[in-house]
Amino acid sequence: MSDQTRTSRPLELDPVDQCPPGGRLFTLALQHVLVMYAGAIAVPLIVGGALKLPKDQIAFLINAHLLCCGLVTIIQALGVGRFGIRLPIMMGVTFAAVGPMVAMAGNPALGINAILGAGIAAGLFGILFAPLVARALPLFPPVVTGSIIAVIGLSLMPVAINWSAGGQPRIRDAATGLMVDNPAYGAPEYLAIAAIVLVVVLAITRYGRGFLSNVAVLVGMGVGFAIAIALGKVGFDGLADAPWVSIVTPLHFGAPIFDPISIATMCLVMVVVMVESLGMFLALGELTGRRLSRDDLTRGLRTDGLGTLIGGFLNTFPHTSFSQNVGLVGVTGVKSRWVCVAGGAILMAFGLFPKMALIIASVPQYVLGGAGLVMFGMVAATGIKILLAADLRNNRFNLYIVALSVGAGMIPMVAPKFFQQMPHALEPLLHSGILLAAITAVTLNLFLNGGRRSASAEAIEPALAH
Repeated sequence: MSDQTRTSRPLELDPVDQCPPGGRLFTLALQHVLVMYAGAIAVPLIVGGALKLPKDQIAFLINAHLLCCGLVTIIQALGVGRFGIRLPIMMGVTFAAVGPMVAMAGNPALGINAILGAGIAAGLFGILFAPLVARALPLFPPVVTGSIIAVIGLSLMPVAINWSAGGQPRIRDAATGLMVDNPAYGAPEYLAIAAIVLVVVLAITRYGRGFLSNVAVLVGMGVGFAIAIALGKVGFDGLADAPWVSIVTPLHFGAPIFDPISIATMCLVMVVVMVESLGMFLALGELTGRRLSRDDLTRGLRTDGLGTLIGGFLNTFPHTSFSQNVGLVGVTGVKSRWVCVAGGAILMAFGLFPKMALIIASVPQYVLGGAGLVMFGMVAATGIKILLAADLRNNRFNLYIVALSVGAGMIPMVAPKFFQQMPHALEPLLHSGILLAAITAVTLNLFLNGGRRSASAEAIEPALAH
C-alpha cells in the first residue's frame, strides 16, 4: 500500500469523541440519568431534613441541585477551557460532605449559609489544589490503581444490595424520630423485581445486538418499572401540585457565611473528593482506552472544585464524579462523552421543570438494584483487570499491597463505628473507604517497592491503554 493511499484514508474518530445520532443520544443519556438520579437527590433530601426546611424549600434544593449537576456535567464531559476531563462522566453532590454538612445544619449559628459559604471557599481551594493532586500520578502504578478501583466497586455494592431490598434496613420513625427496623426491607416482591431487572440486563447483554445491547440497563429498569406500576407499587403523589417551571435564583437563602472551622472541614472534604475522583478518572481511562496525561487529570480535578464553587452560589453542595456511571460505561461499552453532555442537559431540564423530575423520582429503588449489581460489580472487575498488569506473580510485595489496601478500604463498609473514638474533624477522611485504600496502597508501595525499577517500571500508561 502506498503512502498516498494510507494518507487518503480518513482517520477513525476516537470512540470518546463520537456523537450518536439524536434518538440514540437521548436514550443513552437518559440511561445515565436514571442510574445516578436516586443518589443525586439523596444529599439535598438529607441535608434539607437536617436543616428542618419546609417541603417547598427542600424541593427548591433538589431543583437547584439537578440544575447545577447538569451544568457541571456538561463542563466536565464537554470541556471548557482549562476545565473538564472530556470523558463520559456524570457529576453529582458527594456523600463525603454529608457528615460535616449535617453537623453545620445542627448549629443554629451556622445553618445553610455557612454550608454554602464553606462550599464556595472549598471550591476555590479545589481549583488551586488540583494540579498538586494530579502531580501524584507517578504514585499510582497498576498495583495501587487496581486496588483503589476495586475498592470503589466493592464499596458501591452495599448500595446496590440495599436498593434491591427496597431501601435501607433501618429508617427514622416519623413519630418518635428514632431509628427503627424497616418492615418493608427485603420484601419478596422487591427482591423478585430486582432479580427480573438483573436477568433482563444479562439476557440483553448476551443476546442483544447493536443499539439494544447499549441500552440493556435502561430496558431492564423499564421492565422493572412497568412491573412495579402493574403491581400498584408506584405512586405519583405530588405530581399535580408540582409547578411546571421552577427558576433557581443564586444565593436564594441569603449571603453566605464564611466560618473558618467549616471552611477547613470542607477543604478536607475536597481533598477526599479529589482522591476519589482520581480513581474514577483512571478507571474511565481503562474502560475507554484513553491515555490520561497529568493535564487531563488536572482539568478533571479542577472541575470538581469549580462544581463545588458554582454549587455554593446556586444553593447546593460539593460536587464529584459519580462512580455508578463509570460502571455503566463498562456494562454498555458506550464510551462517547457526548452521551454525558446530553445527560447534563436532561438534568438541567429536570431542575427547571419539576414535574419531569418527580416522574423520574418515582422509579422505586429496588428497580435500580438489579442493574446496580451489574454496574458496580463492573467497577470492581475493572480494578481486578488493572491488577493483572501489576506483576503479582513475581513481586510478592504487591500481594501485601493489594491485601492491606483492600482491607483498609472495607473498614467503613463492614465496621462503620470502627473509628468512632477518633476526633470528629477526621470523619471525612476516616469514613471514606476509597481514601483509606488510596493512602494505604500508596504508602505501602513506597515502603515495600520504593524506587526500585520493578516498581517504577509499572508506569500507569500501559494499564490505561488497550
